[in-house]
Amino acid sequence: MTKRRQTKKNPSAPLLIRYLSFGAIGILILALVGLAGYYAGYEWGKEEAKAQMAQEQERTKKLIEELQNAAELKAQKSRSERLSELLKTHEEAVAPKQQEVMATHEYDNVPPEGPKREPSKKAKTLPKLAIIIDDVAFAHDVAAIKALKIPLTMSFLPPNERHPDSAQLAQRESFYMLHLPLEAMRFSAEERHTLYVKDSQQRISERIAQLRTLFPKATYVNNHTGSRFTANEVAMNRLVFALRQHKMHFIDSRTTAETKVPKVMHNFNLPYIGRDVFLDHVANVSEIKKQIRRAVEIAKQSGSAIAIGHPRKETLQALRDSSAMLREVELVRIDDYM
Repeated sequence: MTKRRQTKKNPSAPLLIRYLSFGAIGILILALVGLAGYYAGYEWGKEEAKAQMAQEQERTKKLIEELQNAAELKAQKSRSERLSELLKTHEEAVAPKQQEVMATHEYDNVPPEGPKREPSKKAKTLPKLAIIIDDVAFAHDVAAIKALKIPLTMSFLPPNERHPDSAQLAQRESFYMLHLPLEAMRFSAEERHTLYVKDSQQRISERIAQLRTLFPKATYVNNHTGSRFTANEVAMNRLVFALRQHKMHFIDSRTTAETKVPKVMHNFNLPYIGRDVFLDHVANVSEIKKQIRRAVEIAKQSGSAIAIGHPRKETLQALRDSSAMLREVELVRIDDYM
């Protein structure tokens, strides 16, 4: 009978298994430690990334603000430069042969005084000042006036061969006045279709009807020249009668101290509205600024005032330079004056 071969036991096998087990556990521990370190590093990295992102966002925000401020300064400079260019263009465009008759042709030395004013008894509110710009007739006039971006009232001359587009220019505006040529004591360059003291009611009414067609949105009218006409009560009665037929209101430019407009308006039971200050009797920026100050003071004392100027370079420059002074009053168009 054959004897079974007995297998010899390896006494080192349990020890090896033991070592392998310890090694696996060690590797697992190291893996867990590494994984924990990875997640800890990941979370730290997330927080660090957030902090860096916040810093980048803050830097970007500051950069945008700086760019916006720079753009605003550039825009302000551009507006100022644009206005200067417009004033220069305006000055060059108004050649001597195009210069319209200014109100200074109506008197010898100084303009007649404005209407008598009583101190304001109203509650202390910001006084109103309306500034009318007469003799508007050309596109460059309109552009230069509007570039100031303040509520000035443009008063347009009727069209003629010297300024054929004035009515069309006016109709592009939301609000404007009609600057009506009336007979003067003296003329240096009379406007065509000027109304005269000798004109009949029919002639005056027909002319006003024509102008209403040319200037359909004009509700206020002031006189261009007119020292002889406004000093004649009969002529003014005829004119105010014609204007009333078209719901148009007359504003006295006061080109003469002998004006009969207050009396005529009283006869029609209408309020009298008259100019207080001429701004540019002397075409000098410093003198015009003095007149602006005078208009502001009258408004502050009486509650309101009306000033009249012209689309001259000096006048527009003085108005631009007087922005701080004009903040002492409420600058309004003539339709917001009453």
